[in-house]
Amino acid sequence: QMTLVESGGGMVQAGGSLRLSCVSSERTLGRGMMAWFRQAPGKEREFVAAVELQTYYSASVRDRFTISRDNIERAIYLEMKSLKPEDTAIYYCAAQQNGDCCSRKSYRIWGQGTQVTVSS
Repeated sequence: QMTLVESGGGMVQAGGSLRLSCVSSERTLGRGMMAWFRQAPGKEREFVAAVELQTYYSASVRDRFTISRDNIERAIYLEMKSLKPEDTAIYYCAAQQNGDCCSRKSYRIWGQGTQVTVSS
């Protein structure tokens, strides 16, 4: 079964930047939708961004975050700029989507997550 491994999380001050990576175990990444979600303590997991042929973003991160994919490297990335304390969460990579691009219920495969902490 496909596995996903995230990396790149860490602690940063407000206004800073981080770049998250998610690498797939599959020989090829294929053309399916892949996405980033995040979950803050005490909150539900929420959609952040997705990429297939197009990109999709939640309103809270549009213009600050950029999702991209590299099919040769079998990876997707999330470039995060102008980070805010409210961006603090565990960030999860997801794949094998069937349904709404931006719903966590649509994705079958999940990574273990990487912690992002933004201090004020």
